[in-house]
Amino acid sequence: MSLLFIGIDPATEKDKSPTVWVDLDEQEFVFQGLKPGAELEAKCAAFELPGHAKGIPDDEAVIRIPARMVHMIREACDAVERAHLR
Repeated sequence: MSLLFIGIDPATEKDKSPTVWVDLDEQEFVFQGLKPGAELEAKCAAFELPGHAKGIPDDEAVIRIPARMVHMIREACDAVERAHLR
């Protein structure tokens, strides 16, 4: 796996670390974020879209990424695009 580090939230506390990576081999974004808390996770699990079941599958997770990290997410998008064009 070719993991490209994009950035870590500079405004978090020393023991917290929302982080953005890109897996260049799989062409996927990898996020480390804060757990959403029971109330937000329940709201996400209850959200219903046509063609999709309610709930969060066991192999998926809801995470929180601070909006101030949007530039890192854009950079991750650019990195995936560049890798895809190779």
